[in-house]
Amino acid sequence: GLGLGYGRCSRKYWCTEAPDFIEAAKESGASAVKIQTYTPDTLTINCKNNYFKINHGTAWDGEYLYDLYKRAYTPWEWHEEIFNYAASLNLIAFSSPFDDTAVDFLESLNVPAYKIASFECIDTQLIKKVASTGKPMIISMGMSTFDEITQIIEYIKDSGCNNYAILKCTSSYPAAPQESNVSTIADMREKFDCEVGLSDHTPGIGVAVASIVYGASIIEKHFTLDTKMEGNDHRVSIMPNDLSKMIKAIRQVEESLGKTNGRTISQGEMINRENLGKSLVASQKIKAGTILQKDHISVKSPGQGL
Repeated sequence: GLGLGYGRCSRKYWCTEAPDFIEAAKESGASAVKIQTYTPDTLTINCKNNYFKINHGTAWDGEYLYDLYKRAYTPWEWHEEIFNYAASLNLIAFSSPFDDTAVDFLESLNVPAYKIASFECIDTQLIKKVASTGKPMIISMGMSTFDEITQIIEYIKDSGCNNYAILKCTSSYPAAPQESNVSTIADMREKFDCEVGLSDHTPGIGVAVASIVYGASIIEKHFTLDTKMEGNDHRVSIMPNDLSKMIKAIRQVEESLGKTNGRTISQGEMINRENLGKSLVASQKIKAGTILQKDHISVKSPGQGL
């Protein structure tokens, strides 16, 4: 997920930093980049009482929702340039919409896929709207029970989408590794019979890498160019260097898992078995026709004989 944000930046922001985010994703080995499509007015109302003030032990405590979203949103006029630039680097680019108007806007840009954020899983109207496009969907399931996930999938299928994946998610910012419970991914794959991944909000890369062992096939991770940049998500994001390390480690884990079809001997092992293993050799000169005795034979390297 790109850590783009409007803040007090001018239109010039697109020309300087936004391409750098996309280039960093590409150089780090990412397969796709995702942004978010909303405005402060599509997410909340501009009201300054305690009901609209964040005070729940998050990274944004003390903020009013409207001010938070006003500072964080990616201007809609940037979207097409972001998507086109990503495509020029052979990166898939898509977005998370937060209301019907965002879906209509993204459809006008012909996005290839959609992401539903965990907090939107109770918005059945939005889910049905996105599913009705027929585009692939990725849905984060933070704060959702298995019964609720079952119902969400029913909404998706009934609305015409059969190409979807779900993400295990712990909706805390940042999330503690001990709350991640990535072993649930295996249960989710079995129960819901679809691709399952991880939307990871923990510091570092260990949780994301561990999730691959349990069958995660999609990893979503917030990243930024500088954790001290102005904006909302930068402080809970990783830097490109760590993103690159994470992706490389994930690829190594994927390659290491192999298949569960019994023990096989690798080509490298066969070479070592021949060159460094052992076989039977004559321990002395033996005349033809001699009946072999134990002291005639030794076990020595290499392993290319009997």
